[in-house]
Amino acid sequence: MGKAKRLSFILPLVAAVALLSLVLIENAFGQFFNLPPQPPPHEYGTIVMDRTSRAAGEKPVVFSHWTHRLKYTCRVCHFELEFEFKAGATPITEEDNRNGLYCGKCHNGYTAFGHTVNNCKKCHGKGGKEIKKKFNNVWKRLPHSEYGNRIDWVRAYKVTRPKYSIFLYEKPIRFKNILRLEAELTIIPPAVFPHWEHVQQLDCSNCHPWIFNLKKKTTKHFSMDYILKGKFCGVCHTGVAFPIDNCKGCHPGIGKH
Repeated sequence: MGKAKRLSFILPLVAAVALLSLVLIENAFGQFFNLPPQPPPHEYGTIVMDRTSRAAGEKPVVFSHWTHRLKYTCRVCHFELEFEFKAGATPITEEDNRNGLYCGKCHNGYTAFGHTVNNCKKCHGKGGKEIKKKFNNVWKRLPHSEYGNRIDWVRAYKVTRPKYSIFLYEKPIRFKNILRLEAELTIIPPAVFPHWEHVQQLDCSNCHPWIFNLKKKTTKHFSMDYILKGKFCGVCHTGVAFPIDNCKGCHPGIGKH
């Protein structure tokens, strides 16, 4: 067998072995890190807001992220309306809402349904078959994914065209720098971080400097262990943005020849 023929046989074999290794790594990842099971797609990103509700004799608020991100970017709530990323950290009250703060900025009876007795159940204790049916109708018309809501929200951005801001002249910074972050294990392809996809949804101050330092390679303890505990990327990518289960979402080299 000539050298050229040997190479034509060996190279595809090496590529196949490498591909198989990466696929096995992805499949074993969940077991290795003991990832929690994912909820049904229509419940992914749903949070229960119960900082004061039960104490006031009310059912807690069931907040669905996917219903809101169809219309607004993440920064509207988590920057302009000052909702913290951490559950229970925002001191929201019914009085605040009635004064046009937090939820009350939009739920005023004009932009969205207001705070009336007839509307209480729309936030306090909603869910069940109605929200699932609504989700299925939305899911049908958006790009699909295998994880989270089963919606590819990056591609869906061009379909839904959510409002970047509640203020008329605010526009996203056109910052398209792409970072390549080397993994601790050499067999794992680098993580690729595209700023543009993130600044379309978030304000720079959502991440810098509280979650990530601005200067390269100065963020300490930036590892999968901490991400899975809800730190760094895990602030969003453990419950709202696509979950950590989607290895290729950050490490696109996994599974490629």
